[in-house]
Amino acid sequence: MGCTSSSPAAVQGSGRIQTNSQTEVLDSKNLRIKLVLLGDSGVGKSCIVLRFVRGQFDASSKVTVGASFLSHTIALQDSTNVKFEIWDTAGQERYASLAPLYYRGSSAAVVVYDITNPETFLKAQFWVKELQKHGNPVIVMALVGNKADLESQRQVSREEAQEYAESNGMFFIETSAKTSDNVNEVFEQCTEGDIARKPKHPSLYSGSFVTRNSSSSSVSGKVHQSSSRRIHPTCRT
Repeated sequence: MGCTSSSPAAVQGSGRIQTNSQTEVLDSKNLRIKLVLLGDSGVGKSCIVLRFVRGQFDASSKVTVGASFLSHTIALQDSTNVKFEIWDTAGQERYASLAPLYYRGSSAAVVVYDITNPETFLKAQFWVKELQKHGNPVIVMALVGNKADLESQRQVSREEAQEYAESNGMFFIETSAKTSDNVNEVFEQCTEGDIARKPKHPSLYSGSFVTRNSSSSSVSGKVHQSSSRRIHPTCRT
């Protein structure tokens, strides 16, 4: 299930999907990053995005259809402003052929699986291979095991996922969109990886960062919501 409803991602009136922006350095203190989320249906991709952008969790949300677009700006500890342009893709098999439209040209990709479902881990490996074949050759990839709050139901070990991530040049982290555990770290580490092409060292997570603007848009570009709030990379609910 997704945490936001959406429609197939076509730009209204153009007949084309406009997703070609990559990392763009606007000036020394402003960066714009295109990021895509990939993974099987029901792993919680939309819930992760909703938690990051709005600080919310909706257990009764609708399935993502096609893809949804959200943007969110944060300020890092060095006062750099980073705007994420996030494409949240649908996990259903019938939409798999649309995914290249979103991950081609992306500078960061978050591949999500459910730690309680081994089949979703296999699907995550499929998406990693697709990114390696057809994605940006210098794309920063994160392997994210979601639903860490369901530890008692775990069927994919941390060790197995960590080994797979390391062997494929990814960084690995487990999250819980429900409790917010490690959600902010995913995006902050993608940011650092995009800038330096390597993961951020955990010791740098101690500082906070501030959200400047966040919005969710239909693919026609109409903004529905915006907010400004203070968050901490290790927040809990």
